[in-house]
Amino acid sequence: MRYIAPYVIEDLKKKMVFVGGPRQVGKTTLARAILSSAFEAGRYFNWDYDEDRRDLLDKKWSAQDKLLVFDELHKYPRWKSWIKGVYDIQHERHAMLVTGSARLDVYRRGGDSLMGRYHYWRLHPFTLDDVPPGIAPEDALKRLMTVGGFPEPFLEFDERSSRRWRRERFDRVLREDVRDLEFIRNIQLLDLFLQALRRRVGSFTVLSNLAQDLEISPKTAKAWLQVLERMYLVFTLYPYSRNLPRAVLKPPKVYFFDVGDVEGDEGARFENLVAAGLLKRIHFLEDRDGHRYELRYLRDKEGREVDFVVLKEGAIEELVEAKYSDESPSRSLSYYADRLRVPRATQIVATLRHPFDRGRLRVTTPLSYFSGWPARS
Repeated sequence: MRYIAPYVIEDLKKKMVFVGGPRQVGKTTLARAILSSAFEAGRYFNWDYDEDRRDLLDKKWSAQDKLLVFDELHKYPRWKSWIKGVYDIQHERHAMLVTGSARLDVYRRGGDSLMGRYHYWRLHPFTLDDVPPGIAPEDALKRLMTVGGFPEPFLEFDERSSRRWRRERFDRVLREDVRDLEFIRNIQLLDLFLQALRRRVGSFTVLSNLAQDLEISPKTAKAWLQVLERMYLVFTLYPYSRNLPRAVLKPPKVYFFDVGDVEGDEGARFENLVAAGLLKRIHFLEDRDGHRYELRYLRDKEGREVDFVVLKEGAIEELVEAKYSDESPSRSLSYYADRLRVPRATQIVATLRHPFDRGRLRVTTPLSYFSGWPARS
């Protein structure tokens, strides 16, 4: 089972558990594994299947079912009020696990808030700290850089099949998930918007320029970016600044939850790999421990830039720079490590053979940096 499984099982003893994450990341497999291994009896419902949908709405399950799994329930417009009613009446008899391919914490259509009734976990694709048994770390890095971390292409490791799988996945997300949850008429333009983002990873994303290229309004471009975030396709990084209102006005950087979605050179793909690994880590720590984490980047007027700033409760916990082959310690990273007196400053180099230290900096390999997590956290 995946890395969040034991924590989900423990939380199910106390409250409902929501598991969100990208389409085809393994949520259904995780739910079925928990159902078969941790509970004596249970029932799985998938909203996309007509028979399951009818039984679900009619509440047709056995009193002996210790765990009820509701997959893709968020596609039901009144799902919040429905699950609240079921939980309030039946939570002493049934544990409940709700999974979805969109951000379940933002789709609050109809009904009262579920505050205090559930714990929320986010499931990410495979990364260097979450490798299936039998795959060596070096092989995992090659697979991630070539086909990405979604279970099907990662395990099959065939580039042609991966391209077909990814095209079909994008099509289903845009033409099914977005259609069910959002009010967007021109899906073809949204697809062009997504493809443009795939080619801009690692660069600043000026939405007004992108909007001009696609002949849409900047307001529409901003709304579409938020839709892709809610679908767990992309995530957005804003610059770190103590003056946050100023920071959000600066161009963001957009990364993908999976490096396989990136269309760019090895440097852009590796930067996305590190970004996705860091986001997965802070999502896990937020979901497990309840601390508030943020992932940002740092750039000043002199052009000094650091790829990633990890914030915990508003304070800098670590500065991280991603380099594909440049082993020379980053001057910008050294400058800000000294100036901000950060607890950790790390430069991760894809092709580095042996880690070394230089002043306050740790220059290391991706395999070394991500090994042993989350156990070490």
